[in-house]
Amino acid sequence: MSAKPSQPTRTRRRATSPGQAAATKLPPDRFMNRELGWLEFNQRVLEQAADESVPLLERAKFLAITGSNLDEFVMVRIGGLKLQFERNSLVTDPAGLTVGEQLQAVSQRCHALVSRQHQLLRDRIEPELKAASIERVDLSRCGERTASAAERHFHDDVTAVISPQSLQDRPFPMLAGLGIHLCVRLRPDVDARGQRRDPEDLPGNGSHFAVIPLGRTVPRVVPVPAERGYAYVLLEDLITRHVAEFFPGREVLECVPFRITRNADIQLREDAAGDLLGDMEEVLDSRRQSRVVRLEIDAAASEEAIAYLTETLELSLQDLYRIDGPLDLTYLFAIHGLEGFDEFRDPPWPPLATPEIAADESMFSTIAAGDVLIIHPFERFDPVVRLVEEAAADPDVLAIKQSLYRTSRNSPIVAALERAAERGKYVSAIVELKARFDEARNIEWAREMERAGVQVIYGLRGLKTHAKVCIIVRREPQGIVRYIHFGTGNYNEVTARLYSDVSLLTCDETLGADATTFFNAVTGTSQPRPMEQLAAAPISLRQRIIDLIEAETQRRREGQEAEIVVKLNALVDTQVIDALYAASLAGVKVRLNIRGICCLRPGVKGLSESIEVVSIVDRFLEHARVIYFRHGGDDELFISSADWMPRNLDRRVELLVPVTDPKCRRKLLDSLRVYFQDNVNTWTMLPSGKYERVVPAEDQTPVRAQRVLYDRTANAARDAQATRRGTFEPLGPQSDG
Repeated sequence: MSAKPSQPTRTRRRATSPGQAAATKLPPDRFMNRELGWLEFNQRVLEQAADESVPLLERAKFLAITGSNLDEFVMVRIGGLKLQFERNSLVTDPAGLTVGEQLQAVSQRCHALVSRQHQLLRDRIEPELKAASIERVDLSRCGERTASAAERHFHDDVTAVISPQSLQDRPFPMLAGLGIHLCVRLRPDVDARGQRRDPEDLPGNGSHFAVIPLGRTVPRVVPVPAERGYAYVLLEDLITRHVAEFFPGREVLECVPFRITRNADIQLREDAAGDLLGDMEEVLDSRRQSRVVRLEIDAAASEEAIAYLTETLELSLQDLYRIDGPLDLTYLFAIHGLEGFDEFRDPPWPPLATPEIAADESMFSTIAAGDVLIIHPFERFDPVVRLVEEAAADPDVLAIKQSLYRTSRNSPIVAALERAAERGKYVSAIVELKARFDEARNIEWAREMERAGVQVIYGLRGLKTHAKVCIIVRREPQGIVRYIHFGTGNYNEVTARLYSDVSLLTCDETLGADATTFFNAVTGTSQPRPMEQLAAAPISLRQRIIDLIEAETQRRREGQEAEIVVKLNALVDTQVIDALYAASLAGVKVRLNIRGICCLRPGVKGLSESIEVVSIVDRFLEHARVIYFRHGGDDELFISSADWMPRNLDRRVELLVPVTDPKCRRKLLDSLRVYFQDNVNTWTMLPSGKYERVVPAEDQTPVRAQRVLYDRTANAARDAQATRRGTFEPLGPQSDG
């Protein structure tokens, strides 16, 4: 692949001579810390909230996304680091940082991110929302009409649901993680039975505390009357305004919102697990009661309230976040979804039809005519759903085998699998119960499918089944034919409208045989036989990747043109990174589009001078894994479910799938080229690990990759529709029967 990026390129340096790479000792500081790399990604997402070219409500949504992202990071990554610190605080990561050093560096970076989030909300997003007639109301300064409406809502809808919990002479309650709570400080002038105490018996200092959990039943965004547009108050502000009504006869000294985050890095002891489904339910219970790793509290909170909560929850100052503004920015998702205000949102880009797929033709006929490659979300996910639904109804389909990692709440694919089983077809589903934060939903699906007669396999001991594959076995006149779907994303029609992914539909005999070998090995917990075209983790995928990189390196040493182009979500694995460094030292041109974490340092003299790393943040989440090698001119092209991380290559079941059909290859390569031409939403990684946003030069045409891909898809869909309209299709005689 030889497309040139439209952004300014670095000065070309002389390539390392053959043999020099092998003799070069790689420097010890060649890896970036993965946690700081992830925080750099969240910073890039956050900067979308500051980009004036992005519509206002979309910027608010990006702010909400960074809040949600950071919640998960604290739960999983900081939670995991704290557990690791307790086990062995001196162990170092590939970047050479001890666990304590990582915790300190991550804490500083997280605090800076939170400060930037609320600075953007306070100084830019909220003032612009107010100018657009979307206003968060301050109840202490609003008009009588608004105050009266808010008070009515408090009495009618809030007090009946929400209850305070006194903490006087009682243990601290088991509060839900990530929920909003109110910490109420009361003057200590009554005893535990509510009897007034003699002033002479009162202690010289100290207060009584109570907590009010807001729960999730009452909506957090409360609409109030507005002269124009939309006005609202947040539930915590409404309750704070009227909090004294929860404590008649008591003096409320303080009422401040706070929020706790619990450690979600709770691992299943699979070596001791008997009933995996039951044990996963215990993991979910443990997560609800796990150690608190972060306290967020209103910046106006008194030192007494902060001391009480930090001491009770056993937190350090490093774990304390004083928030100057609303806690939990995910409420902005609700603001983004308000009816009306369309001028402040992205113009709609509805998913479009894939030209090769006709609505009035069966999916089996379409795939039999040739492989089909679909690029989501520009093209619809419907054909994947249609394939499974048609298989469920087709009397010639004998079996359906499918892996399910994350599905939607009302999944049509799960419903189709159940219908197929009820109609007597042989249906097998690998339901990954260990898919983090989707465990409860997957447990529910597993039980429901079992009741319908589906053979459900709960993944593998010690591994997560992350591969995306569906095999449909159909009896046809020429014999058994296997129709296969391979994907880079989940079988989730909702996220398929938001994530950039790739689907490959094929009935290729070799891929079908490989897919069956792979699936049966997983369901039978046996070692798979060698596969001709597929590579699977944790068995062969890592070595296949390294072999491909090393083959490209050797070709360059022999004087051939060599190029590696990769699009992934994350690059962390040290063995793969070292192979890429060796390729660069040999002079291989390496271009990496890494959406999130990248632990490789690009552009370092004598190490990675021919490696370019970019990251694109735009309206759709970049999720596809696409891998290209020039291979001496005989290009090799793959899609994959796996990022290049130790967890994917060592602890997950993943697939690397070749794309061999010429038409599909052209389409996929063209889309990959576009991503390296983007000069609107691209960030370039520097050797330090920081990122700089690419700005088109004055003589350059702005190129926005996602816009280009959507326009191409629209043009192709239009051309296909025009072709069908211009084709005369004769009808045969009607049957008398």
